[in-house]
Amino acid sequence: RPFHVEPRNIVSVNDDTQRVTDEASAMNKRIHYYSKLTSPADRALIAPDHVLPAPDEIYVYSPLGTAFKVDSCTDGYGKNSSLVTIFMIWNTMMGTSILSIPWGIKQAGFTSGIILILLMGILTLYCCYRVVKSRQMIPLTDTSNWEFPDVCKYYFGSFGQWSSLLFSMVSLVGAMVVYWVLMSNFLFNTGKFIYNFVHDINVTDIVPGTNGSNKVICPSAASDHPPQNRSVMFSSGNRTGFELFEEWWDKSQTVPFYLIAVLLPLLNLKSPSFFAKFNVLGTVSVVYLVFLVTVKAAHLGIHLEFNWVTENEFFVPEFRILFPQLTGVLTLAFFIHNCVITLLQNNKNQENNVRDLSIAYFLVGLTYLYVGVIIFASFPSPPLSKECIEQNFLDNFPSNDIMSFIARIFLLFQMMTVYPLLGYLARVQLLRQFFGNAYPSLFHVLILNLAIVGAGVAMARFYPNIGGIIRYSGATCGLAFVFVYPSLIYMISLHRAGQLTWPALIIHIFIILLGLANLIAQFLL
Repeated sequence: RPFHVEPRNIVSVNDDTQRVTDEASAMNKRIHYYSKLTSPADRALIAPDHVLPAPDEIYVYSPLGTAFKVDSCTDGYGKNSSLVTIFMIWNTMMGTSILSIPWGIKQAGFTSGIILILLMGILTLYCCYRVVKSRQMIPLTDTSNWEFPDVCKYYFGSFGQWSSLLFSMVSLVGAMVVYWVLMSNFLFNTGKFIYNFVHDINVTDIVPGTNGSNKVICPSAASDHPPQNRSVMFSSGNRTGFELFEEWWDKSQTVPFYLIAVLLPLLNLKSPSFFAKFNVLGTVSVVYLVFLVTVKAAHLGIHLEFNWVTENEFFVPEFRILFPQLTGVLTLAFFIHNCVITLLQNNKNQENNVRDLSIAYFLVGLTYLYVGVIIFASFPSPPLSKECIEQNFLDNFPSNDIMSFIARIFLLFQMMTVYPLLGYLARVQLLRQFFGNAYPSLFHVLILNLAIVGAGVAMARFYPNIGGIIRYSGATCGLAFVFVYPSLIYMISLHRAGQLTWPALIIHIFIILLGLANLIAQFLL
């Protein structure tokens, strides 16, 4: 998990209450668990002093190991209030999937898209609740240090251990590939904006679009002219220099390779903990995206027409057979199942876990609904078709759009700071399983990082479709962590207790079949 801590004895100095002793015991258990994650010599994730509970030092821990001092949100002994717990879960789930939600709604149809977001939110919440309860159903005296992979190992042996590692790596590497594609996109558009501004060049992309100050474009309509950087120069500037820039600053041909020089050395660092300090940028980015969507919708207005089964030139039906593409994206969008136990075990009032988890899921679903519905509804149809909505909705705004430029800058910097952390988590999980050390040698780490970076560059070069990558990786890792393992563990637990009923058996087999159908459909549609 987020950081490594060396085992220490934590004793209570307050003899007046048994609660303090219990808190110290619980902290000792957590520290013992964290100490298993990296070798004692690996100090990349050493806990800072404030890990030890003290009445005057109150911190909140994010999943990536950032410590936030919140003087009024905990009881001073490492426990978080419900408000902080809800925010942590919301902040963890909000990720790159939000950029593809409008595209997913377009693929499913407006009305069915809204219904699917609600249904998938409810289904994944229920499965997440089963994950939280899975540890409590194990008849052992001490499972407080267990995470969900430990639960899988208990029920399924080495198969559960290695399969959970496999699917965890799928989610991590999938996220890193999506990050590389998006960073290439954002870096390209940012560089293009800066170059045009510095050289006083006014360009118009050769793609259909609206007129006026709030321009919206349709890159996918320019099939004969890829949207990367085909443009026509209208005013001042050196044409030779401009063409040279266009040749060396290409979204798929060159920019993905430029990122290697910056990010590969960072991946090889033993300790990426410095970058965890910028994790708060994720929250800032999401808030700014909501602001951007609101402003754009206010200027563009609402453009909707309801047709249940027929398509026309500008609108899509309310229901489309491509709806599994949205469910694949949503599986990853609502995915928190592999770390939810950690987030909830520090909740001050454990009896509120179900309520707090439900509220967090409601807020996540509300955020996705707001962004997805507003972008879809305000997309100017006519003159453009709803089919023009891109897998990354920021691609529907030209590179010279100021608000989109700011959003891309925020997201680019945030992703460049999170990427080394994701790489570190992948390194810890994989190399420790095979070599017993998260950093066996620079050679081992370099080979792993070259493979991960190579996958990102290849996807950015040949398949820069973040919606497709998200839905494939989401449906794959979601099959195990969201649908299969929680349901199987629940049924096995009930069976061992002699409480398994036919309705429970049928419902949870149906959930497993839904997850399997979700994965298969990604490759058929």
